[in-house]
Amino acid sequence: MFIQSGEWAIISKHRVLITYLKSLKARIFLAMLLAGWIPMLIVAYGVLDSYRERAITVRSTDVQNQCRILSNQLVSYNYLKDPSSELIGGELAQLSNLYDGRIIVIDQNFKVIRDTYELIEGKLVVSEEVIRCFQGETTNQLSNKRYIEMTVPIQEADTQKIIGVLLVSVSTDSIWDNLDVLTGNALIFVLICGVLVLTSSILLSYFLGRPFHRMVLSLREIAEGHSTEDLKIKAYTETEEISEEFNKIVNQMRVLDESRQEFVSNVSHELKTPLTSIKVLADSLLVQEDAPVELYKEFMSDIAEEIERENKIITDLLSLVKMDKKAANLNIEPVDINDLLELILKRLRPIASRKNIEMVLESFRPVTAEVDAGRLSLAFTNLMENAVKYNRENGWVHVSLDADHKFFYVKVIDSGMGIPEESLNYIFERFYRVDKSHSNEIDGTGLGLAITKSAIQVHKGAIKVSSHVGEGTTFSVRIPLNYIA
Repeated sequence: MFIQSGEWAIISKHRVLITYLKSLKARIFLAMLLAGWIPMLIVAYGVLDSYRERAITVRSTDVQNQCRILSNQLVSYNYLKDPSSELIGGELAQLSNLYDGRIIVIDQNFKVIRDTYELIEGKLVVSEEVIRCFQGETTNQLSNKRYIEMTVPIQEADTQKIIGVLLVSVSTDSIWDNLDVLTGNALIFVLICGVLVLTSSILLSYFLGRPFHRMVLSLREIAEGHSTEDLKIKAYTETEEISEEFNKIVNQMRVLDESRQEFVSNVSHELKTPLTSIKVLADSLLVQEDAPVELYKEFMSDIAEEIERENKIITDLLSLVKMDKKAANLNIEPVDINDLLELILKRLRPIASRKNIEMVLESFRPVTAEVDAGRLSLAFTNLMENAVKYNRENGWVHVSLDADHKFFYVKVIDSGMGIPEESLNYIFERFYRVDKSHSNEIDGTGLGLAITKSAIQVHKGAIKVSSHVGEGTTFSVRIPLNYIA
């Protein structure tokens, strides 16, 4: 099934629209538009509705007051019994014309004495409103939005007895005509203000979004390698903070890239050095046709040592790769840390005895923790092996174990040569050697402390080092007793 060019155009426009609606510029525009239009419409509607309610209330109050005055005159002239008074008739007609309404005078027998429309005079009017008015309850309601209907009792001055009812209907056409005029004026005002709000929203969304657009262009240039400068967008506090954090990430990536290149170079050098030695030794034997057996044995022994050195480098590299894997690969189980440290010391004491180095474990309490015994054993082995390797003749290594309710603490203290202060920040880097050389004077790959730090960090622990040249070194390790996933 093929999509025609017209359909592709529709799909493309749809994607562009979705992209725009998701943009900050579109959201600023909509927010400004809604913030301007909604309050304006609410205010306009509120003002018009308030005018309508107020106008109807004032009209009702005026009519009621006029009707109460008229009811008193009806009583004074005894109009209910003798409706021949021209004065009262004239006032009824005048009040009816004034409010463009209708007035019906009803006596206590529900008989219509006077109707300003002259339609139902002499007839009976028995309605709910009239009955309630005779019971002393005045009614006032808006009928069909075009008339105000009300009842006013006619009471005797002395006894306050209700002897009749005024049934009044008042037109509200003038109120609605005024409201229509006001609505039209309000609509014009809202449209003018709406255009101003729309224009302001477009301009504000454009100018407020420009710094982010510049940021995107700068990031694109950096991503494509066309710019090596730092990102500097200081229009807002937020863009300045984003720029600073981005520059930090870029700098970290540059450092990581340099570290990667250095790591590859170091790995190549470390792997190539034993192979070069092996080749030199092998070539030396090959060029000598009648080499003595003793020379063969000496060279083969050297070749075996170089092979062992190559094997150790590869083993350490594999261990480091294993440490870099996710914590999901950890084999977490309760481990007796006292026994673990004792076992490591037992393995290293024969090596330490060659330099007459005393190794001591001081345990303040039994400690059991949830750890990966294999990885943690490798970490502590590296620390203690380094303490022996970089120690002096007749020196000592002191290992201590302590714990509280959350962590256990291991310290490895030696009496060795120490680490220069300028090197302390780099000793956990891969292939870093304090002497800045790759000589074989002290056996090692420069990966041990990197492996140690990775093993401790994967347990959510921490390691610190302090040292003084010629006085010794102290490594302090802190690891949670309960593994934190």
